Amino acid sequence: MPGLIGKKIGMTSVFDDNGSYIPCTVLEAGPCVVTQVKTEENDGYGAVQISYGDIKEKSANKPQLGHFKKAGTTPKRKLIEFKDFDGEYAPGDVLTVDFFKDDIFVDVAGITKGKGFQGVVKRHNFSGVNDQTHGQHNRNRAPGSLGASSFPSRVFKGMRMAGRTGNAKRKILNLKIVKIIPESNVLVVKGSVPGAKGSYVIIEK
Repeated sequence: MPGLIGKKIGMTSVFDDNGSYIPCTVLEAGPCVVTQVKTEENDGYGAVQISYGDIKEKSANKPQLGHFKKAGTTPKRKLIEFKDFDGEYAPGDVLTVDFFKDDIFVDVAGITKGKGFQGVVKRHNFSGVNDQTHGQHNRNRAPGSLGASSFPSRVFKGMRMAGRTGNAKRKILNLKIVKIIPESNVLVVKGSVPGAKGSYVIIEK
């Protein structure tokens, strides 16, 4: 689905017309610049490539500088391709938060916060041991048995164990648009989205 590249600014809350408390996430949606339009004839598929986030020229290599110069824009940090774009677009066109003015819901994808190596209680919500008996003193947050002994003599794949947690791509579907602030390219959506403050997100129709 078509969309824009944005940045997570943080969370806030609003009250609706009925006085209900709504936790919200504030996103900066664009401005994004169209850097390339791919067609069936030239590339084998149709797509629109957009870019977001200015960087210094010294941070881009020569092929990248040539690519952005051809589109008539400054070097950008993030480039994403979207298929099924409605309408005609050309390199150099600027897309702002008004892209979502006719929408009620959006999907937001991002990289979750990395938690490092974590145990099963934090990683898989194991309950741990609540009532200690028979001299138990150091097994409160242990995973317990991993399987049988002589058969099958191995640990099955997919067993929930301790390991690296977070830092994974996740998409939250059908987040309701609460407010759009066009002058600052801000989009306020109901609920939470993946990632830390300042992290990049992809906002899709």
